[in-house]
Amino acid sequence: MTIHTVTIPEDNAIFGQTTGAFARFGYSAAVRAHGLLFIAGTIGRRADGTIPETIEEQTEIAIQRIKEILRLENLDLTALVDVTSYHVDIHQHMPGFIEAKQRLINAPYPTWTIIGVSGLASPGLLVEIRATAVYPDNT
Repeated sequence: MTIHTVTIPEDNAIFGQTTGAFARFGYSAAVRAHGLLFIAGTIGRRADGTIPETIEEQTEIAIQRIKEILRLENLDLTALVDVTSYHVDIHQHMPGFIEAKQRLINAPYPTWTIIGVSGLASPGLLVEIRATAVYPDNT
């Protein structure tokens, strides 16, 4: 079985100074195996490391980070097949999340599971999104 780990370059404009978290916490941004790309939970932290206050901005940044991981693998958001998002104060933030999601995710839509949680890795984080994408059949 061939496994390929996706590494985010340190000078990446989307991830910025936050790329150190992968080594610090001992995980990969994404792993390719059996024609699938498994993308780790992605948060809405800005490239400078700060956390936006709004669910809309956090959602947009998290999806942009997923989009960047896909780009590094020559894929785009249409390659997503399964997504799970974790939400703090789910009922309060759902309208803003849906608004941001609808601006960025277009048909064909992946499956999407939305789960409410009591908290995420850092105070102030409101959403974390993990995803699975599929490579084209000829890859």
